[in-house]
Amino acid sequence: MSDRSEPMAPTLEFVAHAEIELGEPMELGNVPTGVRRIIPISGGTITGPRLRADIDSGGADWQIVSTDGTAVIDTRYSATMSDGSSLFLQTQGFRHAPAEVLARLAAGEPVAPSEYYFRLTVRLECGAPDHAWVNNTVFVATAQRTSDAVTYDLFALR
Repeated sequence: MSDRSEPMAPTLEFVAHAEIELGEPMELGNVPTGVRRIIPISGGTITGPRLRADIDSGGADWQIVSTDGTAVIDTRYSATMSDGSSLFLQTQGFRHAPAEVLARLAAGEPVAPSEYYFRLTVRLECGAPDHAWVNNTVFVATAQRTSDAVTYDLFALR
Protein backbone atom coordinates (compact mmCIF):
# COMPACT_ATOMS: atom_id res chain seq x y z
CA MET A 1 0.00 0.00 0.00
CA SER A 2 1.35 3.42 -0.93
CA ASP A 3 1.86 6.44 1.28
CA ARG A 4 -0.28 8.72 -0.85
CA SER A 5 -0.70 12.24 0.43
CA GLU A 6 -3.40 14.69 -0.58
CA PRO A 7 -3.22 16.02 -4.15
CA MET A 8 -0.82 18.93 -4.50
CA ALA A 9 -2.31 21.59 -6.79
CA PRO A 10 0.23 23.55 -8.81
CA THR A 11 0.44 27.31 -8.68
CA LEU A 12 1.18 29.71 -11.51
CA GLU A 13 3.91 32.35 -11.59
CA PHE A 14 3.56 35.10 -14.21
CA VAL A 15 6.74 35.16 -16.33
CA ALA A 16 6.07 37.49 -19.29
CA HIS A 17 3.67 38.85 -21.88
CA ALA A 18 4.45 37.90 -25.49
CA GLU A 19 3.34 39.71 -28.63
CA ILE A 20 4.01 37.61 -31.72
CA GLU A 21 3.75 39.41 -35.08
CA LEU A 22 2.44 37.22 -37.91
CA GLY A 23 2.83 37.22 -41.67
CA GLU A 24 0.27 36.13 -44.26
CA PRO A 25 -0.92 32.53 -43.76
CA MET A 26 -0.15 30.01 -46.48
CA GLU A 27 -2.83 27.34 -46.91
CA LEU A 28 -1.47 24.05 -48.18
CA GLY A 29 -4.89 22.42 -48.45
CA ASN A 30 -6.55 19.36 -47.01
CA VAL A 31 -4.42 16.71 -45.35
CA PRO A 32 -5.75 13.66 -43.51
CA THR A 33 -6.14 15.55 -40.19
CA GLY A 34 -7.61 18.84 -41.54
CA VAL A 35 -6.44 21.92 -43.42
CA ARG A 36 -2.70 22.57 -43.11
CA ARG A 37 -1.67 26.22 -42.72
CA ILE A 38 1.76 27.71 -42.22
CA ILE A 39 1.73 31.14 -40.58
CA PRO A 40 5.12 32.91 -40.60
CA ILE A 41 6.35 34.66 -37.47
CA SER A 42 7.91 38.01 -38.40
CA GLY A 43 8.87 39.49 -35.02
CA GLY A 44 7.51 40.67 -31.71
CA THR A 45 8.47 41.08 -28.08
CA ILE A 46 8.50 39.26 -24.77
CA THR A 47 8.31 41.55 -21.74
CA GLY A 48 7.92 40.61 -18.13
CA PRO A 49 9.47 40.19 -14.72
CA ARG A 50 11.40 37.01 -15.64
CA LEU A 51 12.03 37.32 -19.40
CA ARG A 52 12.71 40.15 -21.86
CA ALA A 53 13.41 39.43 -25.52
CA ASP A 54 12.82 40.42 -29.12
CA ILE A 55 11.26 37.73 -31.33
CA ASP A 56 13.41 36.87 -34.36
CA SER A 57 11.78 36.55 -37.78
CA GLY A 58 11.90 33.14 -39.41
CA GLY A 59 9.73 30.95 -37.18
CA ALA A 60 6.22 29.77 -37.97
CA ASP A 61 3.05 28.08 -36.78
CA TRP A 62 2.56 24.78 -38.62
CA GLN A 63 -1.14 24.72 -37.87
CA ILE A 64 -3.86 22.19 -38.60
CA VAL A 65 -7.49 23.35 -38.67
CA SER A 66 -9.83 20.42 -38.06
CA THR A 67 -13.28 20.03 -39.58
CA ASP A 68 -14.93 21.53 -36.47
CA GLY A 69 -12.76 24.67 -36.79
CA THR A 70 -10.34 23.84 -33.99
CA ALA A 71 -6.86 25.19 -34.72
CA VAL A 72 -4.15 22.83 -33.50
CA ILE A 73 -1.19 25.11 -32.75
CA ASP A 74 2.41 23.98 -33.35
CA THR A 75 4.93 26.83 -33.38
CA ARG A 76 8.71 26.99 -33.31
CA TYR A 77 10.64 30.24 -33.22
CA SER A 78 13.57 32.01 -31.58
CA ALA A 79 14.17 35.23 -29.70
CA THR A 80 17.14 37.34 -28.66
CA MET A 81 17.09 38.06 -24.94
CA SER A 82 17.91 41.51 -23.53
CA ASP A 83 21.40 40.26 -22.54
CA GLY A 84 22.08 38.90 -26.06
CA SER A 85 21.33 35.25 -25.21
CA SER A 86 19.35 33.17 -27.69
CA LEU A 87 16.05 31.60 -26.67
CA PHE A 88 14.15 28.81 -28.45
CA LEU A 89 10.37 28.70 -28.03
CA GLN A 90 7.91 25.98 -29.01
CA THR A 91 4.19 26.22 -28.36
CA GLN A 92 1.48 23.60 -28.72
CA GLY A 93 -2.18 24.03 -27.97
CA PHE A 94 -5.70 24.60 -29.20
CA ARG A 95 -7.91 27.48 -30.28
CA HIS A 96 -11.61 26.75 -30.65
CA ALA A 97 -14.94 28.55 -30.46
CA PRO A 98 -18.44 28.51 -31.90
CA ALA A 99 -18.47 28.93 -35.70
CA GLU A 100 -19.73 32.53 -35.57
CA VAL A 101 -16.85 33.55 -33.26
CA LEU A 102 -14.29 31.83 -35.51
CA ALA A 103 -15.75 33.69 -38.51
CA ARG A 104 -15.25 37.02 -36.71
CA LEU A 105 -11.67 36.09 -35.85
CA ALA A 106 -11.00 35.06 -39.47
CA ALA A 107 -12.41 38.41 -40.66
CA GLY A 108 -9.91 40.24 -38.44
CA GLU A 109 -12.61 41.64 -36.16
CA PRO A 110 -11.77 42.25 -32.50
CA VAL A 111 -13.07 39.36 -30.38
CA ALA A 112 -12.88 39.25 -26.60
CA PRO A 113 -10.67 36.39 -25.38
CA SER A 114 -13.52 35.24 -23.14
CA GLU A 115 -15.46 34.26 -26.30
CA TYR A 116 -13.05 31.51 -27.32
CA TYR A 117 -10.61 29.00 -25.87
CA PHE A 118 -6.93 29.56 -26.74
CA ARG A 119 -4.44 27.80 -24.47
CA LEU A 120 -0.84 26.74 -24.97
CA THR A 121 1.92 24.71 -23.46
CA VAL A 122 5.25 26.43 -24.03
CA ARG A 123 8.70 24.87 -24.09
CA LEU A 124 11.70 27.15 -23.68
CA GLU A 125 15.39 26.37 -24.19
CA CYS A 126 18.39 28.60 -23.51
CA GLY A 127 22.11 27.81 -23.38
CA ALA A 128 23.03 30.81 -21.21
CA PRO A 129 23.72 29.89 -17.55
CA ASP A 130 21.71 32.88 -16.28
CA HIS A 131 18.61 31.51 -18.01
CA ALA A 132 19.14 27.76 -17.47
CA TRP A 133 16.03 27.67 -15.25
CA VAL A 134 13.82 27.78 -18.39
CA ASN A 135 15.21 24.42 -19.57
CA ASN A 136 13.54 22.45 -16.79
CA THR A 137 10.39 24.46 -16.08
CA VAL A 138 6.89 23.67 -17.36
CA PHE A 139 5.15 26.69 -18.91
CA VAL A 140 1.53 27.31 -19.88
CA ALA A 141 -0.09 30.32 -21.52
CA THR A 142 -3.43 31.96 -22.15
CA ALA A 143 -3.54 33.42 -25.64
CA GLN A 144 -5.46 35.85 -27.80
CA ARG A 145 -5.60 36.25 -31.61
CA THR A 146 -5.77 39.65 -33.26
CA SER A 147 -5.86 40.47 -36.97
CA ASP A 148 -2.06 40.32 -37.36
CA ALA A 149 -0.68 38.92 -34.11
CA VAL A 150 -0.99 36.46 -31.28
CA THR A 151 -0.46 37.63 -27.74
CA TYR A 152 -0.08 35.41 -24.73
CA ASP A 153 0.59 35.59 -21.04
CA LEU A 154 3.25 33.07 -20.04
CA PHE A 155 3.17 31.34 -16.65
CA ALA A 156 5.59 28.94 -14.97
CA LEU A 157 3.87 25.98 -13.36
CA ARG A 158 5.10 25.72 -9.76
